[in-house]
Amino acid sequence: MKTFSATPADIEKSWIVIDAEGVVLGRLASIVAMRLRGKHKATFTPHMDMGDNVIVINADKVQMTGKKREENFYWHTGHPGGIKSRTKAQILEGAHPERVVFQAVKRMLPGNRLSRAQLTNLRIYAGAEHPHEAQSPEALDVKSMNKKNTRV
Repeated sequence: MKTFSATPADIEKSWIVIDAEGVVLGRLASIVAMRLRGKHKATFTPHMDMGDNVIVINADKVQMTGKKREENFYWHTGHPGGIKSRTKAQILEGAHPERVVFQAVKRMLPGNRLSRAQLTNLRIYAGAEHPHEAQSPEALDVKSMNKKNTRV
């Protein structure tokens, strides 16, 4: 018995679309990260980009449990005293609500070159429309996977 190791010729990427309306952010991010890495496939190889192309729509309607909406995102500008912060609620109501979902997915991936390449297969849109109809993406219903995935 030999261990299977995928080659670039063995990789088959598909397109999936996920509706984030009413879905808990952390659970959504873990499912998206798993799909981006390709861990849902039987031929998963850790050093290859085997994941699917993932489209997330309605990112501005994502839910959070507890007081996570009031928790801050921090970043540094690179200048002395340049630490900045915004709450997740401010970001979701602002001009770029998809950044909350992007950061959650990014932080669930390992911090290496491969995961940065895998993040290029992620497309996040605040509204219900996306320009990828030509790829005929399959819908993945995250809400029905587990009753804890949604929050009323």
